[in-house]
Amino acid sequence: MRPRTRIAASAALVSALLATSACANIGLEPAPPAEEGMIAEIRMPSEAAGSVQGILNYNWLSPNATVQTWLFEPLMIRDRFTCEAIPWLATSYEWTTPDRMVIDLRQGVEWSDGEAFTADDVVYSFMVGKEFPAADRAGLWGEFFGAAAETVTALDDHTVEIQFAGAAVPKTDAILSTMRILPEHIYAEQGDPTLYVDEVGVGTGPFVPKDYNGRRLVMERNPNYWAAEDVKIQQISLEGQYDANSGALKLRGGALDMYRGDIPNPNRSVVAPDPENAHFFYPPDATTVLAINNERPVLNDPKFREAFAYAIDREAITERASFGIMEPASQTMLLLPYQEQDIPEKWSGDKAYIPYDPDQANEKLDAAGYEKNADGWRVDDEGKPLSFVFSVQAGWMDIIAMADVIVRNAKDVGVQVKMVTTDPNAVDGMQRSGDFDMVVDFVGGGCQRARDLGGRLQSSQISKDKDLLLNRARYSSPEVDALVDEWANVTDEGRAQEIEEEIIDVFMTEFPYIALQYAPSRLIYRTENAVGWPSEEDPYPIDQVIRLATELRPAGDAAASGED
Repeated sequence: MRPRTRIAASAALVSALLATSACANIGLEPAPPAEEGMIAEIRMPSEAAGSVQGILNYNWLSPNATVQTWLFEPLMIRDRFTCEAIPWLATSYEWTTPDRMVIDLRQGVEWSDGEAFTADDVVYSFMVGKEFPAADRAGLWGEFFGAAAETVTALDDHTVEIQFAGAAVPKTDAILSTMRILPEHIYAEQGDPTLYVDEVGVGTGPFVPKDYNGRRLVMERNPNYWAAEDVKIQQISLEGQYDANSGALKLRGGALDMYRGDIPNPNRSVVAPDPENAHFFYPPDATTVLAINNERPVLNDPKFREAFAYAIDREAITERASFGIMEPASQTMLLLPYQEQDIPEKWSGDKAYIPYDPDQANEKLDAAGYEKNADGWRVDDEGKPLSFVFSVQAGWMDIIAMADVIVRNAKDVGVQVKMVTTDPNAVDGMQRSGDFDMVVDFVGGGCQRARDLGGRLQSSQISKDKDLLLNRARYSSPEVDALVDEWANVTDEGRAQEIEEEIIDVFMTEFPYIALQYAPSRLIYRTENAVGWPSEEDPYPIDQVIRLATELRPAGDAAASGED
């Protein structure tokens, strides 16, 4: 995962467009009146990769599926805040051994055409990826983070067994949450499922297709959904592709109920003009980090990296890069405050954060032997001034803002850092080859931490020119490699926690990456039609947007709105 953001518009341009927000509802077709206790409609942008216009295709495996979320469902949803696996089409799972996973399926589920949902559908959805690799969205049949699968078998109508060639526990979340289950009775006869044009859209999800005019897709509540009593939305409509300006405009005018794109300053452009109805929730999705090339002289010194970490003004970074919306990030690489329960005791409290302290940075640089010359620049053991290149993706204005702060902070402690902006693909190429000093990167905040944290330190994840792998800092330690290998496939929770604490110690004491600020998972929404959206008061992650289907309630619902 690499969340990328661009600040695309000036505040003046946003303000000018918002002044015309009354036009945003022109041509909007009203939904049928809401029944008692129901929401008439939730309006959101299209989920198609490009324009909504084109061939109708409900196949989620298609590169331009008409809809991605509401028809086909995952087995379970991993709550990124608590790391709980929330039952969905499956009610539980177990790794009976590190190479055997057993999944228990929900009973009483039907496809929207009335056919029963069974283990055969799950077996088909995974097995078809063996013959047609583009359909293997869970990576089941490859050896990336875990052994490849050997067989997927239905033990009975509601139990599935996956047998692997070796230990494969790191594949858990891809199996449970990434994959969507397809109807075997429809897709099995189509050959390569990635090429099938599905114009009907038979799914197990909370909504079924109602109308598509080549531009606007309307989906209506599935009355036979397995959790239909919890779905209070009569219909959803998906239409349009919006940049920051047009998205803000549509939100201001009420033409959208939700938007997940990058509006850099939602406080000003959406919320401030209508604070009663317009809101946003930007919880941390990943840790934005300074990835320092641990293979280069001086940069390979953990004492230098630690001193440099104290030289960085993260508060200035958040103000410049995210208008102060996102918080400085924890050096533990955990998503705080939502994952506070996982902070090792020794790093609890403010110890999880590295403060801006140039005095301490100078003291640590002195202690590490990087003295200043007559011109005030720090020098190496040969007397050469420390000078590094910070490679930054051109056009990524928030990253450029971060880099500008870091360059200024480095100068204040006598370290020369030059920011060089270049094509984003070129920066990726530098990371693949190792030809860089510093880049901005993102450390994932998921719950498969052997991959998301451990993989960032594993020497096997150092890129060798071809693929861009996880260890962007090019950190290497045989002891850490052994720990991560054990962690990836341990099934004992106590031992897994011990290893996690040891890996967090590496981030906290060796600084292979330096935490800057959190990268957001964005949601901007309006509450005049629906309440129950996630908020600071009622936080829950929606990287799986389908979760909204059972969370939203009509405006005025006392339980959902927190009223007495």
